[in-house]
Amino acid sequence: MKDFFQILADETRLRCLALIYVHTELCVCELSYALELSQPKISRHLSSMKLNGLVSQRREGQWMFYSLNPALSDFEKKLIHLIVEELQTRTQFQQDNQRLGTMCNRPECQRIGD
Repeated sequence: MKDFFQILADETRLRCLALIYVHTELCVCELSYALELSQPKISRHLSSMKLNGLVSQRREGQWMFYSLNPALSDFEKKLIHLIVEELQTRTQFQQDNQRLGTMCNRPECQRIGD
């Protein structure tokens, strides 16, 4: 449980987790765009989250998609839900989410166009 809280103690990981939670699944490029951070930095944080069981990943073509780990306990899921619910009221999350909405070359958009 200590690792769980240590992962949540980092602002970048929280921002990533909140967007992943709200959008169900996002790729590194989407998170990088939304948070205005480099892909290597986002990847490093996602790797830490995956190693500690918060997120799971899947590859589709050139993209690696991340989602909330379905194996999380009900307690962990409830905590994440409450944290994200609060974060959604914050300006930083709203800006991140709005930026994500303006990304024109999102993998999801490209799949829909196929």
